[in-house]
This record gives sequence, structure tokens and C-alpha cells, in this order.
Amino acid sequence: METQQQQHMKDALQRCIDTCKDELFGLSRDIWSRPEVAGAETHAHDTLVSYFSGLRTWTVEKQYKLPTAFRATWGPYGAAAGGCGEAGTMLNVGFLCEYDALPGIGHACGHNLIAEVGVAAAVGLKCAIENQADLPFQVKITVLGTPAEEDIGGKIDLMEAGAFDDIDMVFMAHPAQQDTSFLPCIAVHDVSVKFHGKASHASAYPWEGVNALDAAVLAYNNLSVLRQQLKPDWRLHGIIKHGGEKPNIIPAYTEVDFSLRTPLFRDLPVLKAKAEACFRAAALATGCQVEISYPTHAYCNIVPNATLEKLYKNNAEALGIKFPEQPDNFAGSTDFGNVSFKIPGIHPFFYIGTDAFNHTEEYTEAAGAEKAQLFTLRTAKALAMTVVDVVCCPALLQRVKDDFRLAQLKTGETSGEQ
Repeated sequence: METQQQQHMKDALQRCIDTCKDELFGLSRDIWSRPEVAGAETHAHDTLVSYFSGLRTWTVEKQYKLPTAFRATWGPYGAAAGGCGEAGTMLNVGFLCEYDALPGIGHACGHNLIAEVGVAAAVGLKCAIENQADLPFQVKITVLGTPAEEDIGGKIDLMEAGAFDDIDMVFMAHPAQQDTSFLPCIAVHDVSVKFHGKASHASAYPWEGVNALDAAVLAYNNLSVLRQQLKPDWRLHGIIKHGGEKPNIIPAYTEVDFSLRTPLFRDLPVLKAKAEACFRAAALATGCQVEISYPTHAYCNIVPNATLEKLYKNNAEALGIKFPEQPDNFAGSTDFGNVSFKIPGIHPFFYIGTDAFNHTEEYTEAAGAEKAQLFTLRTAKALAMTVVDVVCCPALLQRVKDDFRLAQLKTGETSGEQ
């Protein structure tokens, strides 16, 4: 049963977000209009840092552990800071912002809206918490700007640098084709393979050459054949990144890039071993040398949290959000998965008013449209309202922690990235 305090706090955060809606849209649109690829999000970083710096009551750290990451914190507010909760019991709530775009098509994954959700939820939650005199916790709000989700895995670098060490729960939401409180996302590791052969005139004396393009083609075909022996929900897909220089020169160097995906992180090494055998077999058959490397972090699947998902869904439905039947499968990946192995949290998906698919030009347009604002700000409100429920009820926090431990036991996994 919701208390009067909870309802009062939820009403306050909704009013706050509504009051700031024009600023929030401007923030999102500014990031959308200046798309920057992974690791190069200097304008987005500066825009978000400037926004929080202008709020005065927030402590802002630019270039926080990474060149385009930031941290903004507010609080703690509560027991030893004005409330009457138990002194020393602090709950640090994290909201994550992404803001990298895709090469060529801009914000086709709507990361400008992810940033807006994180900012709006944090600002709304602050309005709900301040002036509450009887909270059971000291509450701190942390907003982390997490760059390079589309490529490098900025959240993983931030984790390794200790940025998440003092955060107790973490929240973000991602644009999609429908609203859902949980999609598992799947583990992924990108592999880069380089074949080295020997150049020669392709017509005059081809027998003098060692054809690296043949190795690349064989590797591609080996993986295509491998697919029929893989589990139905395993994925591998890739490109020939470099195939040679001229038709009359036997290629001395080629490069292929592939993504390897499994629903659970623990199965990823099995698929990696199978794929590496395909690459080495292609090199052996053609007489080439092969280099196999993994240039980026492995992304983990997302660990669910039943309590937070239920709270989020209840709050979202109270705001008019409808949840269709959850898709049977989802083959996307995110570095939030690695965070979910370390900290309890949720990563719901939200509809933005279009049936277009992510990573298309149509979705780019939708992510910058005013039409998306209703859906984006409702999602931010639902996230902040979910935190209010936990802040007002220590028993819920314990259930969140219990769910976190149980989910880890069920998957039987720990992330090698921790």
C-alpha cells in the first residue's frame, strides 16, 4: 500500500519534470543535432556538464575518469543531513546517461533520449527528496555520463576505474519499439582477424603469391557453415573490412571483423573457441599467417531484478504506459549488462512514438522529434517513482538485494570483466 509520503513525493517529482520539460527537450535536441561517435562525445559531455553546473546544488566533475565521461552528484540528504533516519545509512542511487551516436546515421539508437531520461529522473528525484524530514536513509543521487556504449564499452572502463564502487542501485532506460520492463540483452564480444599473405602479379605469376583474400573468404564461409551447428539463439555476424588493393595484385593483407553473441556470458567462450578454429583453418588452408584479437570489452547479458522491474511497471502503468507481451527473444547487447553483474538495477525499454527499428535513418528522425518527448519524460518519471518506493521502504531495498543475489545464482555466472 502506497503511503501519503510516497504519493506526495511522486507528485512532486512529476511536477518538477513537467516544469523542466522545455529545458530537457532542448538538452536532448542539442545532443541529437551534434551526433558524435563513441569516445568522441565532447559536445555532449560539455552540454551535460554545463546543464548540471547551472543547477548549483549539484557537484559536477567533468572528464570523470574518461575524457568524455562526467559525474554529477547531489546529497546526501536525510538522517545526518536534515532528516531523522538512522545516521550513517546511506543509499546512493545512480542514473546513467549515454550519448554516443552511430557513424553515418547519427542518433539512430536514441542515446540522446537515454541522456534526457537520466537527467530528468535525477532532477525529479531530487525535488521529491528535498525537504522530506523523515526518510529512512540518507539519500545521494549520482548521475554518470557513460560514453562509448556503441563501440568501446565506456561503462566497463568506468567500472574498472571504480566509478560504480559506492553506488547501491543503478537505473537507465533505452528507446525501442515498445515498452517493456526487462529485456535480457545478450553477451557479445567483437573479434578482429588479420590474414597476412604474399603479394604477387595475379595474372603473370600467381603461384608466387599467398592469397590473404582467399583466407578471408574461407573464414567467412567457415563461419557460415558453423551456424547450422550452433544453438538457435547464438549469433555470429561480420564483414570483410579490408579485401585487397587491386584486382591484378594477389592480396597480401585482409581483415575481417565479427561479433560473437550468446544469451549468457558463460557460453561466450565456447562460441569464441569455435570461431577461432574457423579463422585458423582458413589460414592453414591458404598458407597465410593469422592474428586474432579482441579490441573491445566483452559485454555481458543483463541480470534481472524482479522487485525493481515490478515496481517500475506499476509506476509506469500509473502514468498510462502500456506493456504489450514481451518479445520472445532479443538479440541486442549493451555494456549495462556488465554493470548489472556488479550492482542491482534495471534497464527498461520505452516506446517513442514510432514503429521504426533502431539503427535506421527513420529512428534517427524519431529520436529528435518533439513527439518522442511525452514517452521519454513518462519513462523518466517512472524510474524516479521506482526509486521513491525503495527510498521510503527499507524492506524493499532488502528484496532488491535478495533478487540480485538470487539472479546471479540462477545464471551461475560472474563477469570476467569485473
